[in-house]
Amino acid sequence: MSGRSILLVPHAGRESNLQAASCAAEVLTASGISVRMMAPQDSSILSNHPVLENISLETCLDKATAGVELVLVLGGDGTFLRAAHLAHSADLPVLGINLGHVGFLAQWEIESLDEALSRVIERDYGIEERLTIDVTVYGQNSEVLGRSWALNEVSVENLNRGGVLDAILEVDGRPVSSFGGDGVIISTPTGSTAYAFSAGGPVLWPELDAILVVLNNAHALFTKPLVVSPHSTVAVESNPDSFPAQATMDGFRSIDMPAGSRVEVVRGARPVRWVRLDDKPFTDRLVTKFRLPVKGWRGPHLEE
Repeated sequence: MSGRSILLVPHAGRESNLQAASCAAEVLTASGISVRMMAPQDSSILSNHPVLENISLETCLDKATAGVELVLVLGGDGTFLRAAHLAHSADLPVLGINLGHVGFLAQWEIESLDEALSRVIERDYGIEERLTIDVTVYGQNSEVLGRSWALNEVSVENLNRGGVLDAILEVDGRPVSSFGGDGVIISTPTGSTAYAFSAGGPVLWPELDAILVVLNNAHALFTKPLVVSPHSTVAVESNPDSFPAQATMDGFRSIDMPAGSRVEVVRGARPVRWVRLDDKPFTDRLVTKFRLPVKGWRGPHLEE
């Protein structure tokens, strides 16, 4: 097992989280796997920690991911999305253990950390590819204002809460509907249970290849969500007389959109490599995380 290395990305805001990170580091190190960790904003919280102060802290992405076989995330969905950015950039698999509340993106809960670490040590896990989206924002003169990507969604939002964003939705180079409202959410199947769901969108099973479009509090005749081909190009053009907007990817990467700008969204060139520790269906995860009522279910009739 010599030469193996894992990047640990914990949510360092709570003592219990640091304890989980410490446990993971000790188990992995004892198995001959070197551990490095992304430095938190306030590294002083690790200075007197008996275990984590001895872990190599990295601030540079290239150094953090060089030679790493897996990114291990300990935290909630926000921590996972930030870690997925590291993993995506370096084309590394990412595994999430939930320390938060809902934790829809995590593979397992903190109670199963020991088993998850054992599976990682033995390389007893699978990898599936999750669809991403690539995002480009253009100015009024077709100049590129910024590029980014998202695992969950890009949300085009009006920056003036006293007014509405006047825009038009376009799919595959053809106009669909003009609207005024808070904005529009363009989501992957993975992100369909996040912001898009809160805005009234449907849940898409993650193995589905599709792009979801949800108008957010729109004043328009047609406001139904759209599920379009993964090969489609979805665009939103703001009116030159509208308010400035912002395209926000996964809740923490943003590109400013002056009035009259345009955002184009296509299927991502690189998926996120998602570590799977079991083969349980997405249906079970949906029921568990949303605490859906299933009492009285009898199951399919099986002929003997």
